[in-house]
Amino acid sequence: MAETIAEAVSRRRTFAIIAHPDAGKTTLTEKLLLFGGAIQLAGEVKAKKDRIQTRSDWMKIERERGISVVTSVMTFEYADKVFNILDTPGHEDFADDTYRTLTAVDAAIMVIDAAKGIEPRTLKLFEVCRMRDIPIITFINKMDR
Repeated sequence: MAETIAEAVSRRRTFAIIAHPDAGKTTLTEKLLLFGGAIQLAGEVKAKKDRIQTRSDWMKIERERGISVVTSVMTFEYADKVFNILDTPGHEDFADDTYRTLTAVDAAIMVIDAAKGIEPRTLKLFEVCRMRDIPIITFINKMDR
């Protein structure tokens, strides 16, 4: 039996991963894809030639500089739900893309670098989410530092 539009929408969850530059957004995206069963091996942001590149940083400039310049969308199914993970740029130069992305999400995953704490860019993104009533899941990254 074909799935209705309402059923398809009720199964879908869309999350934006937001943070200050270099907090680990793309690395977290790779791990979510790995543990969600969408990929078999997680890529690395600054991968050497013999290692796997990340799925979300697909543009040449992103791979050369080790940063995200546009929002990338990765989709996978898990437990009868369809997850859209939106890996957003962290740099101020690409902020408009991140702000546009936040208009189309169910929730945001805010990544905080444990060594640096809450940085200005992360705080600004938090304020935007609060203004738009976007639920936030906080992920503390780099606890080993």
